[in-house]
Amino acid sequence: MARFPKPPEGSWTQHYPDLGTEPVSYEDCANPEFYELERKAIFRRAWLNVGRVEQLPRKGSYFTKELKVVNTSIIVVRNNAGEVKAFHNICRHRGNKLVWNELPQEETSGFCKQFTCKYHAWRYGLDGNLTFVQQEEEFFDLDKSRYGLVPVHCDVWEGFIFVNFAREPEQSLREFLGPMITALEGYPFGKLTSRWYYRSEVKANWKLYMDAFQEFYHAPILHANQTPTKFAKAAAEAGFEAPHYRIDGPHRLVSTSGVRNWELDSESRKRVEEICRSGLFGPWDQPDLGPMPDGVNPAKCDPWGLDSFQLFPNFTILIWSQGWYLTYHYWPTSYNSHIFEGTLYFAPPRSPRERIAQELAAATFKEYALQDANTLEATQSMIESGVIDDFLLCDQEVLIRHLHKETAAWVDDYRRSTAEVAAR
Repeated sequence: MARFPKPPEGSWTQHYPDLGTEPVSYEDCANPEFYELERKAIFRRAWLNVGRVEQLPRKGSYFTKELKVVNTSIIVVRNNAGEVKAFHNICRHRGNKLVWNELPQEETSGFCKQFTCKYHAWRYGLDGNLTFVQQEEEFFDLDKSRYGLVPVHCDVWEGFIFVNFAREPEQSLREFLGPMITALEGYPFGKLTSRWYYRSEVKANWKLYMDAFQEFYHAPILHANQTPTKFAKAAAEAGFEAPHYRIDGPHRLVSTSGVRNWELDSESRKRVEEICRSGLFGPWDQPDLGPMPDGVNPAKCDPWGLDSFQLFPNFTILIWSQGWYLTYHYWPTSYNSHIFEGTLYFAPPRSPRERIAQELAAATFKEYALQDANTLEATQSMIESGVIDDFLLCDQEVLIRHLHKETAAWVDDYRRSTAEVAAR
């Protein structure tokens, strides 16, 4: 396994002196009161990714998103002008959830020319305007123009759909993303439309699962059984250091190297990987996606494995060297539970062989994700015991240190601003 020296200036953590090097408290993962502050301070103020434009292929396409962390459900729709818009999923008549199928708490998607309430058949156009009221003459001074769907701030960047629940966002989406993320503009996200999706409820704080994917210090140990014995033993003895870390505003990046399975000797490869020409790094046959933007592999690692861009608060884009990408979402449902979503995106398969290669990559990802998640409930239970609240972090865990510090900063800022308003 390739090893890269740290920068001559010192360790990664020393690049960001404001983070400090002292032990880190995990009270922010075990305190219900802090979680309630997170909901208001972060999830009602930050831009949140809720999907991609491929989920809205034509005018009238829509999907719903259940967002317990902000206590609402939203409709995301492509209107008749081709624009992507978002609305709270609530009828203006009596507050019924407007769009749902058999079970109102389950997300749904589809196509329609208008939205019709199941309760009293009030209808709304794709632009959110109220268009029809059953027995309209029975109402008192009803002005339909005043009773459209409640809009949610919505913007699209590189095909990713973001929403913001603030009355007025403090920054535009591009300003919020910042230069490290916008340097990815031009990556062919829109060409990678073969989609695989996993969803799971995890009984642990959302930040704990993010932490699991913010360092690769654990990889040779936790994932040892997923790699050939000879390789796993050598990796565990040598350890692993990612070659590049970067922090930009509230967002983070870690780039990794690694030995690709097809580069191992035949005795070290799994038979199923040889047959399917695929594995953890994705299909072995790399699609031609053209030149990459400067934001991809910014440190020019060689060999390069992947870039993990972690967009605050709860969204991750992993770009793999083999020409595909995946995303993670961590949607809090309480201080000690969240919904994890993993979505893989490949170029459309041109043959059954390519389809099978993608299936194996998706199954391999699921196994690794399960291994990472397997520790979380045990971690959550012991953090809640309160026995210890000062935890040591090594230099490779610099991004973990940043996430918890950034979370605290947003909460502190919210506390100050609300105190100032109350004092007026």
